[in-house]
Amino acid sequence: MTESQHSVATRHVPVLRDRIVDLLAPAARSDGAVIVDATLGLGGHSEALLRACPRARVIGIDRDRDALLLAGERLTEFGSRFRGVEAVYDEIGEVLDAEGADTADAILFDLGVSSLQLDEPDRGFAYAHDAPLDMRMSQHTGLTAADVVNTYAAADLARIVRDYGEERFAGRVAAAIVRERAKTPFTTSARLVEVLRAAIPAASQRSGGHPAKRTFQALRIEVNGELRAWERALPVALDRLAVGGRIAVLSYHSLEDRLTKKALTTGARSRAPHGMPVERPDDAAYLRLLTRGAERPGPDEVAANPRSASARLRAAERTRPTKGIHP
Repeated sequence: MTESQHSVATRHVPVLRDRIVDLLAPAARSDGAVIVDATLGLGGHSEALLRACPRARVIGIDRDRDALLLAGERLTEFGSRFRGVEAVYDEIGEVLDAEGADTADAILFDLGVSSLQLDEPDRGFAYAHDAPLDMRMSQHTGLTAADVVNTYAAADLARIVRDYGEERFAGRVAAAIVRERAKTPFTTSARLVEVLRAAIPAASQRSGGHPAKRTFQALRIEVNGELRAWERALPVALDRLAVGGRIAVLSYHSLEDRLTKKALTTGARSRAPHGMPVERPDDAAYLRLLTRGAERPGPDEVAANPRSASARLRAAERTRPTKGIHP
């Protein structure tokens, strides 16, 4: 571990940490309670939950081996109450099975890219540094951002940049990438940034932030299959949540938040047909929403941590058992 990595781990304050503890801790204060931090990162949320719930244990999931190492060192003082597992969050069911837990009392998802990945230039996530176009959260398997920009058809690039990056000029971006890669394939982030700077109109750059921001986000989501993983993970997590258990989700992208909102609000509504005089038990809501809509960080937190600005927090509590309902 480098000195800079250690510094990141000890300095980093996770997004909405105290609010997440307020939401999840009431469900995890009994002996042997199981908390799943499905996106462990640098372990800041896990540390706060372990302190707030001294009789609980935390299972921390992350696909990034560097993150697991750093979080493990950060949480050494908690001994066997913390267990780090190398996996993707859509494997939450398999992880719980392997850890001998039928259900979880509290589950946290903090979606998106971690501070460790953004702050390590050679990972290629940040457009501010010239680095290999990698962007893999797991550094050992899968396609890279270079693979995407050099091999995807123009139509597929435009779709990814439009849907995942919410970029108005996705067609122009895709055309510019295809034109430039025909001369020389892309290998590093600096050249891609220059292409994006030329493709995005100057007026949009003045009002919409860095011209590479949205395309880099789109590439990261595609490389790591983040939305596909989230579509798989959320229904499994809700199925494995104990009655009285709570789930909290931090998302940073409208598509992630839309999936979360749909699943939680569906679970919080009765399934009884309209006009039914008596609600059958199986039709009753099985979730209770704990947040009014999506909560956002306050101005003080955003000022201290600008990366939190786009965060949206939703949370719910399971109120009854279900028979394999998948939202």
